[in-house]
Amino acid sequence: MNINYTLASFSDSAFFSAVGIYILALVLSVIYYMKAQTVVDSQREAKTVAVRSKNSADTFSGMTQAVVWLGIIIHATSVILRGISAGRFPFGNLYEYVTEITLFTMIIAAIFLRKKEMRALWPWIITPVVALLLLASSKLYADTAPVVPILQSYWRPIHVGTISIGGSIGMLSGVVSVLYLLRMAQPKGQEHGFLGSIARPLPTARVLDAVAYRTAIITVPLFGLGIILGAIWAEASWGRFWGWDPKETVAFITWILYAAYLHARATAGWRDTKAAWINILALATMIFNLFFINLVVSGLHSYAGIN
Repeated sequence: MNINYTLASFSDSAFFSAVGIYILALVLSVIYYMKAQTVVDSQREAKTVAVRSKNSADTFSGMTQAVVWLGIIIHATSVILRGISAGRFPFGNLYEYVTEITLFTMIIAAIFLRKKEMRALWPWIITPVVALLLLASSKLYADTAPVVPILQSYWRPIHVGTISIGGSIGMLSGVVSVLYLLRMAQPKGQEHGFLGSIARPLPTARVLDAVAYRTAIITVPLFGLGIILGAIWAEASWGRFWGWDPKETVAFITWILYAAYLHARATAGWRDTKAAWINILALATMIFNLFFINLVVSGLHSYAGIN
């Protein structure tokens, strides 16, 4: 299979452009976050001061949203060009997987954070995305190339695409659960100390809990479907549906944890911080599977590493 190195180069350029745009969006979102803190404080002062602070914050809120969408467009362009340059779906190695799961995370986040009250979450979402993209470019990068024979199957985009989207939504859910715990420790209007100043611009605990729950509702069936599709592909490739390979085992544990979060969230006595901790554990397990299992543990999915 011939590689179009010109398009591959354009893909790399778009990737770094997207990272730069996301960093700009992060800076704008942090400025908005700080101004939102000022809005809360100024509401106790003269009304004109509060209105002026709110207008300034709204300006940076709108700028953040616009720059985020620009970054998403350039990010998607990088992924598409990568696939076209290789003549395949771009799910062939860990670099490409991280690039795509962060793209899906940003798209889902942009949809869920349309309302102004939710845009205070942007610094908390963009920061890990930028960190993952920088890690992908510095430690995980692989030149555009054909995939190994085992991955040359129509099941690859179906299985990996489904589980990537489910995982990206789960990542958003886990991050919001972290913020929910922060808000529970610092209730709206009762913030105090250093953590209180950080939590002040965040939505109420009820709103954060609702976002974490709604995103997890989407994560569980999608992530579970991705595991099932992987099992079907495994039967076609290896002659068995399930073999307790390290990656598929940890993926199954991750799904169990997300499902346990939904169950705990609907159970009396677990609806406060206990359920949120399960969601955060699911996020940590997914990240562990993404990096440690791929890069350190040897298994049938070892081809998903750097090379």
